[in-house]
Amino acid sequence: MTTTAREKARPVRSASVRRHELGAFLRSRRERITPEQVGLPRGARRRTPGLRREEVAHLSAVGVTWYTWLEQARDIQVSVQVLDALARTLLLDGSERAHLFQLAGAVDPTPAASCTGVTPALHEMLRTLEPLPACIQNSRYDILAYNRTYARLLCDLDAVPPEDRNCMILVYTHPEWCRSIVHLEETRRLMAAKLRSSMAGHLGEPAWKMLVKRLTAESPEFRANWERYEVVDRRTRTKQFLNPYVGFLSLDHTDLWLTPETGARMVTYIPTDEESRERLEKLYALAASAGQG
Repeated sequence: MTTTAREKARPVRSASVRRHELGAFLRSRRERITPEQVGLPRGARRRTPGLRREEVAHLSAVGVTWYTWLEQARDIQVSVQVLDALARTLLLDGSERAHLFQLAGAVDPTPAASCTGVTPALHEMLRTLEPLPACIQNSRYDILAYNRTYARLLCDLDAVPPEDRNCMILVYTHPEWCRSIVHLEETRRLMAAKLRSSMAGHLGEPAWKMLVKRLTAESPEFRANWERYEVVDRRTRTKQFLNPYVGFLSLDHTDLWLTPETGARMVTYIPTDEESRERLEKLYALAASAGQG
């Protein structure tokens, strides 16, 4: 074999090895999960350890034959949407999810995987703002970083998986987050309209399509609001929360843009009255003591 032929064959072999590793990894993760973990009945005649291939395919909304080919290391294309669905079905943790995307030769678009641009200086700014709640979000509502007060403002954000730390997902699917918003229906409608407005510049990007697809599948309320085709721009407004730890809070919401484009921004909440200020100080004290425990 000539040098040129060997150079051409090398990436082909590399891709083949990666496909076999991907198939073996998926099979190993599938076999470790019990049907009960994903809400399926075990049945009396089950012989397969863990889940069956057809069960993984059904839960991930892909074809059984296609998923079988994936485990068999066939040369097929895998989208980031499908990889995301498989990661959720197979209950992968952060390291396993990163490994899955790496084997597939894909870039994980979730905020947990791509928290770029949040420098140590920005983290320090978030801490300095305490007891005021503050976080850094992108235009897709991914929560990229936050301080301790914000972590307890609407729910225990530290307990939320990093890939689910998205305000759209939380406002439509997270019960505690929803209970903390006083004007929930209005907030949901406004956020859906803001998302549609922002999405105009990101129509071809997988992460945006994945977010809308997930919300459409999991929330009838989102589907209804999304189908209104409303668009609004971002604006400063007063928000009211019913915090489970300190009670009612009235806060002025402000976006501080970190780039010239409408991308990443620091979201801050300033109390509108003395009672809300005192309650924020109590909330911060609770969050700080919990972090030391």
